Parts: sequence; C-alpha cells; structure tokens
Amino acid sequence: MSPELLEKIIADIMKLNFPVTNFAWQGGEPTLMGLDFYEKVIKLQQQFGQSGQSVSNSLQTNAILLDDNWCKFLQKYKWLVGISLDGPKHLHDHYRKDKAGKPTFDKVITAIKTARKYNTQFNVLVLLNDQNVTKPDELFDFFTELKIKYLQFVPCIEKNPATGRITDFSVTPKQFADFLCTTFDRWIDFGPENLSIRILDSIMSFYLNQRHTNCSFANKCDDYIVIEHNGDAFCCDFFVEQQYKIGNVLETNIEKLIQSDIKRNFAKAKSKIHNNCLICTHSQICRGGCLKDRLVLNNNLSDTSYFCQSYKQFFDYALPKLPQIAAKFANRDIPTNLYDNNQQILNIKAKK
Repeated sequence: MSPELLEKIIADIMKLNFPVTNFAWQGGEPTLMGLDFYEKVIKLQQQFGQSGQSVSNSLQTNAILLDDNWCKFLQKYKWLVGISLDGPKHLHDHYRKDKAGKPTFDKVITAIKTARKYNTQFNVLVLLNDQNVTKPDELFDFFTELKIKYLQFVPCIEKNPATGRITDFSVTPKQFADFLCTTFDRWIDFGPENLSIRILDSIMSFYLNQRHTNCSFANKCDDYIVIEHNGDAFCCDFFVEQQYKIGNVLETNIEKLIQSDIKRNFAKAKSKIHNNCLICTHSQICRGGCLKDRLVLNNNLSDTSYFCQSYKQFFDYALPKLPQIAAKFANRDIPTNLYDNNQQILNIKAKK
C-alpha cells in the first residue's frame, strides 16, 4: 500500500467522525508491511482525528514476526492482536508452515509469551480443518492450559476451483456440529465468565438481550468495508470479487462508497433467506448464517448455509440448556469479556 493511499484512507475515515472509528489490519500477513508502516498509521490517525475522537486498531497475524519491538508498539497504542493458532504443535504445524516449509508453532508460542511480557492484548483465532475439528477436547484442554482467555473458531470450507468440489481439508457440517456441542459443554463446565468463545458468547448474548456479537448471525451484512492494497473497496473480506467491488478510494471518497447501491444491496441480501429457513424454529437466532456459506452448494446468496445442519444440531442441543446458564448472571453484572471483542481504544489528543 502506497503512502498516498494510506493517507487518503485514514483522512477519509477520520472525517466521518464516528464515535469510535475501527481499523482492522489484515493480509495476507500484515506484519510484512513493517513496524514503520504502522507508526505512520498512528501519526495519520492523530493528524486527521479531532480532539476527543476515539480510534481502535486491530491486527490479525500469524504472529511469526511479533517480537519485543512489535509488542511494545502494540501495547503502547492499545492495539488488539488476533493470533492464528490452530491447536497444539502436531495440529498447528500440519498446515501452518513458513515459506521454507518449516513448522511455525514454536514461533507463535514465543510471540504469545512476548505479548504477555508487555501486556499486549490478544485473542486467538483457530481455523478448524479436517485435522483439528475432530479433536474438540484436545483443543479445549490445550487453550485453557495455555491460559488463553479469548477464542474464535472459524470453520474452513473451500472449493477446489478446478473441480468445483469441496477440498479435503475443509470441515463437514456434521464435524462442525459435533465440535460445537462438545465445546459448548466444556465451556459451560469451565465457566463462561472464565473464557470467551466468540460464537458461544454471541448465542448467549442473543438469548439474554436479543443482540448478536457475531456478524454471521446478524440481520444485515453492513458492519464494514474492505480496502485492498491498491485502493479497491469491497463489501466484505469474503467477497473480494469484481461483482462486489464498490469502487476505489483514490477515485471516490469513502463516505460515498459506503452509501453505494452495491453495498446496500449486499447488506439486504442477508435478510433474503431460503424458504426452508422461514419455517425453521431457529431462524431468528441463525438468520441464515454467513453469506459466504450460502454460496457453497449452489452459488446462491439466498440458499441455505452449508452449515445449516450444523447449526440445527447445535441449537437443538444447546438452547434448552441456556436458561440455567443465564440464571447465573441474572442478579449480577455480566462479565465484560462475554459480549465484546475486548476492543482497545486509542483516544485522539488535541493537536498542538
């Protein structure tokens, strides 16, 4: 990303003067831009921000490059770091290798220790694949022994572009359902106040106050836009394709881009659910699932989710147990780590 583009993005977004302006830096691998790039980010946010304006920054990384300098910077400016870690060594290293084909588990664990050394806030993202999805107990034990407090499980589902068939490393709906049910039981026994698991937090949040914290179950898909390294803007990071391109920030300011017809139509597509969803007892809590998962079977945004049976099995299993769990929090404050993303805030100071 060029310096000119970076400045244009930050200037446009800060001018919108949201109560809290959120920047999520992803890749590829975003740390490859180097620490100087993100120091420039902070300077530009302060330059174009108004006095009292609040900013949050997050970074999703494989953590291989996170060292003392990185962690000191991230802690100083209150960035939230998402670290990709797919389980214990034999599971993580099965797929996560560096460009030389060497395993990366030890480097990720070192990065976590460094983050803790400097009190850098982080959570862990686990990509569920054919290797780890069948081992929910092993994963749960590993992450709790590692004293991870914030977890997100993302099921991998990809098609082979050459054959159109689902890849061998993807998870099946049945595998994902069984994983969720087992993890739910372990989470309840461990204590929801002691461990945040994003999808489970979201279900609990919906049960208690009718508000999801996971966009997969939201009414609309309009939380953010994605900007690529060349300035092209898209509706979602799972839909970086020409038909979902809303423009380029070098040609059109961001305020106009987020109001585009393509963006609005994409947001509305979430509510256009399959007829089977209309008669499903879980339609209000599921809302058809993530749009990307609706495309898997027939390339139709209004189709049922690839994980439809996963959610049905899980909701049938978990929802009857929620009243008892929710009662624990009825007469006291809900733990803050249950229903937010542990978001850190950088407050813009007045210019001198």
